[in-house]
Amino acid sequence: MHVLITTPFHPAYVTAERIKKAKNLELLLTAGIGSDHIDLPAAAAAGLTVAEVTGSNTVSVAEDELLRILILVRNFLPGYQQVVQGEWNVAGIAHRAYDLEGKTVGTVGAGRIGRLLLQRLKPFNCNLLYHDRLKIDPELEKEIGAKFEEDLDAMLPKCDVIVINTPLTEKTRGMFNKERIAKMKKGVIVVNNARGAIMDTQAVADACSSGHIAGYGGDVWFPQPAPKDHPWRYMPNHAMTPHISGTTIDAQLRYAEGVRDMLDRYFKGEDFPVQNYIVKEGQLASQYQ
Repeated sequence: MHVLITTPFHPAYVTAERIKKAKNLELLLTAGIGSDHIDLPAAAAAGLTVAEVTGSNTVSVAEDELLRILILVRNFLPGYQQVVQGEWNVAGIAHRAYDLEGKTVGTVGAGRIGRLLLQRLKPFNCNLLYHDRLKIDPELEKEIGAKFEEDLDAMLPKCDVIVINTPLTEKTRGMFNKERIAKMKKGVIVVNNARGAIMDTQAVADACSSGHIAGYGGDVWFPQPAPKDHPWRYMPNHAMTPHISGTTIDAQLRYAEGVRDMLDRYFKGEDFPVQNYIVKEGQLASQYQ
């Protein structure tokens, strides 16, 4: 093949070995956002172009993050399960249910999705914090009312809710291990729609079992599809689903159109929108460096 189109949701892992076998390969397109299922240094070394449909499902993912925050903070799932099982025990739900108003919410990463989440949280009157390599535009920061935290480990104990919004890179792989999770506030809510491999799988399961993490929600796993014995399927107080946050019908239409547009440009010998490039002429995009 000359062109390979993949998605992050049920990924074909494009390893260095597969790239080596694909003698005719020129272009790798990701239908969606996040190309970490591709060995990007190997793609760069082979002279391949890697591109994705930047911005195509940012709103979809940010909305889903807000949904999961509310589901976990309000202890919604046990109430739903009671109804299905024919039960009625208000106290059994209410003892772990809280208002979102007044809580401190921190996002680890404030790129396109992180900023959209912060904007959507503003009407809930939360205390908003963010950690990133770069600060948000000062006007937007003031409008949202979010406070920049340069030191991640100093931000974590302040947060009632922590949302992961950083790409998966060699720097962020396994970022949230047992030691870092221990720095979080006891009873914290964690939402991760970024990438499963940013978390230490067993450390998250252990923290949910001990109660240090009061609720963990997200749609990303490692590997994907998640094996049937993946510990996150069985840990208490979780709100996990398959990788669905970025696959609404609206998002699918946007990234299908984006892929078609890039194919048209490829066949015409034209450049892609600059923000879509992940690997170009041997260079990785800044977020993956």
